[in-house]
Amino acid sequence: MVRRLPLLTILLVLAGFRALTQTLPVLDQNPTRLHWYRLKTPHFQVLYPNGLDSTAQQTANRLESLYEPTTASLQVQPRPISVLLQNQTTNSNGFVSLFPRRSEFFAVAPQDPGLLGTLDWLDLLSVHEYRHVVQNEKALQGYGRTLYSILGNTGLGLTLATVPDWFAEGDAVSNETLLSTSGRGRIPNFDLGMRANLLAGKRFDYPKSVGGSYRDNVPNHYVLGYFLTTYLKRTHGSDVWSRVLNRNYHRFPWPFAFSASIRDETGLSVEDLYQKTINDLVKTWQKQQEGLVLTPAATFPVIAEKQLAKRPVFTNYRYPQFLTDSTVICVKSGLGDTPRLVILDKNGREKKVFVQGFPNDPTLLSATATKACWIEFGYDPRWGQRIYSNIRLLDLKSRKLTRLTHRARFTAVALSPDNTKLVVVENTDRYKIHLLVLDAKTGRIQKTIVNPENAFYQHPRWKDDNKTIITVALKDGKKTLQSIDSESNTHLDLLPRTNENISHPQPWGNYVLYNSPRSGIDNIYAVDLQSKKVFQVTSRPLAAYHASISPSGSRLAFEDFSATGYRISDMPLTATDWKPVSEPASQSPARNFDSLANVEPGGAQGRLILSRAWLTDSSAKAYPPTRFRRLANAVNVYSWGPVLGSTGQALSVGVSSQDLLSTTQIGVGYTYNQAEQAGNAYAIVSYQGLYPIIDLSFQHGSRRTSLYIDRIEPVDSLRTDRWQYDQLTAGFRLPLELTNSKYSQGINLSAYYNYLHVTGYDLPFRYVTEVGSAGSLNALTYGFSYSRLLRQSKRDVAPRWGQTLSANYRTTPFGGKLTGEQWGVQANLFFPGLAKHHSLRLRAGYQEQARGTYRFSPIVFYPRGQLYISDDQIRAGSIEYRLPIADTHWTLGRWLYVQRIKAGGFYDAANGQSLLEVRDVYNRLRGYETQHRTYQTTGLDVSFVFNTLRLRTPFEAGFRTIYNLTTGQWLVQPLVIDIGF
Repeated sequence: MVRRLPLLTILLVLAGFRALTQTLPVLDQNPTRLHWYRLKTPHFQVLYPNGLDSTAQQTANRLESLYEPTTASLQVQPRPISVLLQNQTTNSNGFVSLFPRRSEFFAVAPQDPGLLGTLDWLDLLSVHEYRHVVQNEKALQGYGRTLYSILGNTGLGLTLATVPDWFAEGDAVSNETLLSTSGRGRIPNFDLGMRANLLAGKRFDYPKSVGGSYRDNVPNHYVLGYFLTTYLKRTHGSDVWSRVLNRNYHRFPWPFAFSASIRDETGLSVEDLYQKTINDLVKTWQKQQEGLVLTPAATFPVIAEKQLAKRPVFTNYRYPQFLTDSTVICVKSGLGDTPRLVILDKNGREKKVFVQGFPNDPTLLSATATKACWIEFGYDPRWGQRIYSNIRLLDLKSRKLTRLTHRARFTAVALSPDNTKLVVVENTDRYKIHLLVLDAKTGRIQKTIVNPENAFYQHPRWKDDNKTIITVALKDGKKTLQSIDSESNTHLDLLPRTNENISHPQPWGNYVLYNSPRSGIDNIYAVDLQSKKVFQVTSRPLAAYHASISPSGSRLAFEDFSATGYRISDMPLTATDWKPVSEPASQSPARNFDSLANVEPGGAQGRLILSRAWLTDSSAKAYPPTRFRRLANAVNVYSWGPVLGSTGQALSVGVSSQDLLSTTQIGVGYTYNQAEQAGNAYAIVSYQGLYPIIDLSFQHGSRRTSLYIDRIEPVDSLRTDRWQYDQLTAGFRLPLELTNSKYSQGINLSAYYNYLHVTGYDLPFRYVTEVGSAGSLNALTYGFSYSRLLRQSKRDVAPRWGQTLSANYRTTPFGGKLTGEQWGVQANLFFPGLAKHHSLRLRAGYQEQARGTYRFSPIVFYPRGQLYISDDQIRAGSIEYRLPIADTHWTLGRWLYVQRIKAGGFYDAANGQSLLEVRDVYNRLRGYETQHRTYQTTGLDVSFVFNTLRLRTPFEAGFRTIYNLTTGQWLVQPLVIDIGF
């Protein structure tokens, strides 16, 4: 994965140091106690925590050996780069970023065979993620080098923004496929969605394929990009993308420069390339379907969500587990549903059992007739890089949920048939794999299965004897099925070890059923445990996954796929109907890159490197490790030069720094405000390596304002003054992540000191919210916020359940000419609306501001369309209803693709109360009176979710109509909800 910011976001994110109260974003850190080390090679600096020493050496050697093959086809030699090995997480991922320039590998292998294939996980990250580094370096030419010289990595990011992200990910997937004997290009599951769409006649146009849909399954940019980049390589040479990028970075960077570069090099625009690629895929996949003899199966009927008549929304039903011969429990998810357990029967009844939280792999489920278990992420309250994977056990009768483990690192789990034991795959923080047997009631470890080879285990399952475990074992790029006796620790291979991407075994009597792509289509196969003969069990047009055996042993359930999603099908389980497989298992058929495998520059060398045993050859080097200390490396400048402000009224010139371990952020520079024609120098630091985050900022500059000073009409005179100020803000904040269910939950605490000193202010009056001639302000601000929001599906417009609460207190306890005190609370309650994806929000707030010589900015919201008045007390309330209007696929040439129309209605009200002085005509104080103000507004929001200029990042904008019930006035405002962040 490559972390690339949209063009507009790059302009906005780095321009925010001008606001004195601004804080820098919270980054994901590791625990402070973690000690880091580094290895330096000719082209890499590998950073790793204590305990990953041997893994770091292996990764450094692998990266160095892949340097030439990975760079060959793009014809560029990248500068050295830092690669971080993260070992505190159980989230399998990796990325490359420019902010700052680095790559991070999460050292925990995924259970998903559609991602991992038969590669070692860190090998896959090395060959995929480093390709992104090469792509980024390719942009250092033409105007890209000029922008980099002026702006640093921000300039490089602007240059890369002219290239669609489908190219970045598609080219990286192509690299992992051609430089290895695995890779996603060789895995049928990778292209399953696009194959289903095209064979069903769903030929989406290019804007929809890039932008996506709220209704249909649109394959992501990895899939789209892989097929586009591969097709052009096949038809115009393996170095064609190097030539295209050279053209792109030497022409004026207008929005469609990339398409013009492809056209100049090949005669095809991007749209032409897309259509030719789709035509080629349809021809290939239709030919694959010819001669298929399908095994009949009956589908469990479901009523998936429908947007319009006969147009179902993409919905999946996955990982079936029989409860009885006619009912299954499975995982339902999709565009309109977060992962949840449901029970299906043959009569079309669907019963919701439980809504899951944040599963590590939503499709993995193990169930018996009375229990179900799965793995969910568990989050460290403070350290974002520390993510656990814990077992959830559900009693299907009582619906009691047990969190069986805490702070564990389990990535797969299976329940024994007698409900007494669990077998789990543990990924340790030292990149080691353990197979453990746990007590199903307490979660305690009963047995550790010996794994001397450190083989990677996938999808373990129990046999009926409650002691034998069947699992997939991956080692040195080859897989097999293993039978493991949990009592005697004996291991037996059930299949020859080959480069066959097998998965999801299911024991049944004298057979083990499993998934295999050996025919080019994923299907269920079986191996006879005695004869070792292999049989093909299913033959489905697109795929069949996850075999499940009914209690009587007479039925086989599995996942069947179509363009509308996964469905659960079943068929009679009769071994005599199975088709014997006579030929030995071999590499899954390569379908669309055969002609490239032997001509791709660096391809043969890469396959040789990645097919070797894990660096057992004599070419491996031992690089000397050294300590890498946070504070000694706190300064790491990655961007410099001018940055456009988000309001268009300010221009900043400065430098930005962030250390490689994401603990220290620094910004230093100068901002000029065009509206006030004044500027300021700023410095801001955020140290996030401790439990509380420490923030410090300083500004020195000038301000300019204008005031009417006579206050007697019609002779009011407007006078202008410029003055200087110094401002210091220091404090801490403590963000805590508390998510442990289907609700995202967190708390934030903060406390800040603010000092503002003014000199040279000559006007006789000041705004009550300005310091002016009073000289200085000393203030303390305390903040608290809590949120608990239900996880949303893509089709939800807002949370359907949830609560938020915030409280703030501001005071001037140190005396002086300026005094003030303010406190306020605000709460939101979210409820389901009348239809599935509608949301109702109730909002209320109270603010009190003590009389003084200084007034703070508002804490609570104010009615939309009404100017804020700083009353002593403010009570505010709001009702808001949001809903989707239509999911569209409207295209306006190259410029606009509209995905969705949304609407929201609101009613806002506020009541203000202030104690005012009453004076006579001689300006003598006669007493006080309470003044009340009431404001009410109502209105309608209409917004459009759209993509522009063929960018994948969606935007949301529209308009707001407001009717002020107090004044009787109408107001129409532009509404910008999401500009691509």
